[in-house]
Amino acid sequence: MYALRKTAVVAAALLAAGTALVAGPALPSTAAAARPMENLGRGVVAVRASGTSVLITWRLLGLDPDGIGFNLYRSTAGGAAVKINTDLLTGGTNFVDSTADLTRRNSYYVRPVIDGVWQPASESFLLSAGHAVEPVVRVPLRAGGAVKFTWVGDLDGDGAYDYVIDRQTSPQTIEAYKSDGTFLWSVNMGPNSTDQDNIEGGSATVDVGHNDGVTVGDLDGDGRAEVAVRVANGVTFGDGSRHTESDNTRQSIAILDGRTGAPRAKAPVPADYLADGPLYARFGIGSLDGTSNSLVAYMKNRIGNGGFNLMYTAWKFNGGTLTRQWKFLRGNQDLPDGHNTRIVDVDGDGKDEVAEIGFVLNGDGTLRYSLADEGIIHGDRFHIAKMDPGKAGLQGYGVQQDNPSGLREYYYNAANGTMIWQHAEAGVGDVGRGMAGDVDPRFPGMEVWSFSGLYNARTNQLTEPDTSLRPWPQLGLWWDGDLSMELLNAGKIEKWDPANPKPTSSLPRLLATWNYGAVTAAQSGPTLVGDILGDWREEAVYTNASYNELIIFTTNQPTTTRLYTLAHNPAYRNGMTLKGYMQSHHVDYFLGSGMTKPPRPNISY
Repeated sequence: MYALRKTAVVAAALLAAGTALVAGPALPSTAAAARPMENLGRGVVAVRASGTSVLITWRLLGLDPDGIGFNLYRSTAGGAAVKINTDLLTGGTNFVDSTADLTRRNSYYVRPVIDGVWQPASESFLLSAGHAVEPVVRVPLRAGGAVKFTWVGDLDGDGAYDYVIDRQTSPQTIEAYKSDGTFLWSVNMGPNSTDQDNIEGGSATVDVGHNDGVTVGDLDGDGRAEVAVRVANGVTFGDGSRHTESDNTRQSIAILDGRTGAPRAKAPVPADYLADGPLYARFGIGSLDGTSNSLVAYMKNRIGNGGFNLMYTAWKFNGGTLTRQWKFLRGNQDLPDGHNTRIVDVDGDGKDEVAEIGFVLNGDGTLRYSLADEGIIHGDRFHIAKMDPGKAGLQGYGVQQDNPSGLREYYYNAANGTMIWQHAEAGVGDVGRGMAGDVDPRFPGMEVWSFSGLYNARTNQLTEPDTSLRPWPQLGLWWDGDLSMELLNAGKIEKWDPANPKPTSSLPRLLATWNYGAVTAAQSGPTLVGDILGDWREEAVYTNASYNELIIFTTNQPTTTRLYTLAHNPAYRNGMTLKGYMQSHHVDYFLGSGMTKPPRPNISY
């Protein structure tokens, strides 16, 4: 187990001490307003990397000035802290401690130094005496049922990510825990969550199929995260109050206090499709106006035994009232959706758009473009990222399910939907997986792949001629410290080597999560992937088989690469609020081999 001790709030002092950028030129005077982001602490984390060494990593924040350095301190068995680095640490925000007495407990913290001025100390991370050699942080949970999803947000404003989980019981529950595992509250989703059919379930059912109906983020800008949840008759909130509707079909959206689980505001779900039953939902958070966060709700139900109604809504929470900004009904328009939503600024104007696999909505709820005219239909996976570092803007990549034209995958301009290339094959095929990331440093930019081979997105060229040797297209993970992406597949962190490509079943394995007691959740995946601790590398969150512990895998490998925390990149942080079918998140700059230093994010704390 571990404990976190807040000793100071660092961000204000850092901002006051210097104005140099983390990277890139100063923003022009015509730039969009800075969007609010979480005021995170350093996220110090330490793991036993070997029998004799500890790897300590910590965050570089999005607004840290150039030249910021760090000193690292260790306290053994509660004794006086000693500085363990010789020279100021100005490279990667990690350090290998090979001098600790690991039979005793050791706590670590960092002190930033800006222009020779020492800043307040960070929070401390405690590594227990005789701790196991494992790249894992373990967070205790109450006893309960299986967990499908984990969300993170700073529920209490202390700069550390706290955890919200679901319980796939009957009825279902949602639980919140502080960063150290202290239980905060539980919401019972009630009798209307017992029907857990993944297409036409109960009006309060969450987290089935590609639906969730829950998300976590700071919606009112007060520095503490709220929990948004789609509710129905019979839901009991964290303060014991009960939600009522006039019948068991009508639904509302509730904004819960992250510290207590009490409802702070509610608003009814529009009744346009009420005659066809309750609506399942996918929730996410983004800045549609570039200045404050909005809750975005994808909501859907079946029309009889045939097609589906689809409604998008956006909501503002001002700390007391939840107000609907807009509503978009698909109706009879040819607008293909899929199993994931992405909220990202596709045109670089500082305001987020809402993207589906086959269409994009502007931040004001109007249709930006549809890919239906390009032959795109429903599919299981799509990505929006800076795949081509030499081309302005972001690119999209998606795969198709049973497209009658034989289309398997496609690559396009994310700002306007212009198609760049498509791959079709004979017959009709269901392409169930698709992935994007830089896994082959021989080719500039990202690779994209499904089951038809590994292609460099920019050139539309196979980087591995033998298509059977492409990686499995599941999830990516930044883990080992180089700038090529690792792979997370069915509990295995793997490395695809272009110089020695292997079939999926024979890829070199960096670790297997089950060796540390973890069990996979939905679709053989984690409950969350995201940069939630330490430096810019990502964590993968699982539970144990008893569901009374979060097992958070965090890197045990040092790196010289220095990047600000991915959680301070707006596109990436938006992605962490979205579920659906579990997908990798992407930053809005090119992250991969040969990358240039990313620009400073246009954010405020």
